[in-house]
Amino acid sequence: MSGSSLSNAASYAEVGHAARLGLTINLALAAAKLAGGIAGHSFALIADAINSLGDVVASVVVLFALRVAQLPPDDEHPYGHTRAEGIAAANVALLIIVSAVLVGWEAVRRFASPHPIPPVWTMWIAGANVAIKEALYQYKVRIGRRTGSMSLVANAWDHRSDAFCALAVLIGLAAIRWGGPAYLWADEAASLFVALAIVWSGIALFRQSSSELMDVQAEPELVRRIREVALAAAEVRDVETLWVRKSGLEYFADIHVEVDGALTVAEGHRIGHDVKARLLAEFPALRDVLIHLEPAAPGSSWLSTDSASRQPSDPTRSA
Repeated sequence: MSGSSLSNAASYAEVGHAARLGLTINLALAAAKLAGGIAGHSFALIADAINSLGDVVASVVVLFALRVAQLPPDDEHPYGHTRAEGIAAANVALLIIVSAVLVGWEAVRRFASPHPIPPVWTMWIAGANVAIKEALYQYKVRIGRRTGSMSLVANAWDHRSDAFCALAVLIGLAAIRWGGPAYLWADEAASLFVALAIVWSGIALFRQSSSELMDVQAEPELVRRIREVALAAAEVRDVETLWVRKSGLEYFADIHVEVDGALTVAEGHRIGHDVKARLLAEFPALRDVLIHLEPAAPGSSWLSTDSASRQPSDPTRSA
């Protein structure tokens, strides 16, 4: 994702709609799988139902975080509340990991426990779950990438892992149906696979959200585009430093631009405002831009104000 072309309000609305849709579908799936698992004596379906309940909790947390993230800046939070999404995602990841460990432990404990063969209709529940989860993945990953929502993209990949989990459950149930009592262990094996997949998904989500909270540099493509727009401003000779960090669905940029050192403070102030206005107009996902003016090196040649003739400086340079 290289910066959303949508307005912040539109991005938040689209992500919120996707989260609400996912919540509704996951709640229905969780209820169907839990009822089917209990009635059909399939712990694999029960484990998958717990997985869907985890997705419900994740969707609720994402919706709450989106509401908090849209609160305006205040005295205690002058940069706004956009980090709420990353904090929520990290906490959901920990919850997912703990629930997966509990499911895995129960699956191991049940390996030696005899139980009835699940009826054939449990396979239909598992098969429908595969299709629904894959469809949710395709829907959410498109919106998440378009809006820049890390939590929604992570949630989409969680749906993709859920689809594989459901496929494992389907294979396990099919093995029992065709192999008879000798293959009852396949139900617990499928449960264990689901638990391991949930742990993997939880760890990946935690790493992504933690990375965002650590203020890592934004994607190279977005940084390159911001640099080019800044260089296109009149009287900007070069971009010395450019830091762009992601916070929720939005971005903050710190940029050092080189200008003629002989300019007055008023002229430099005007150039800085021009650069900031250009960037905010070109990139709706930018919450704010901090401009710092640097005097161009003595003897440096004045570059044409035509942006096509300018060559961006080495992006690895620092202040």
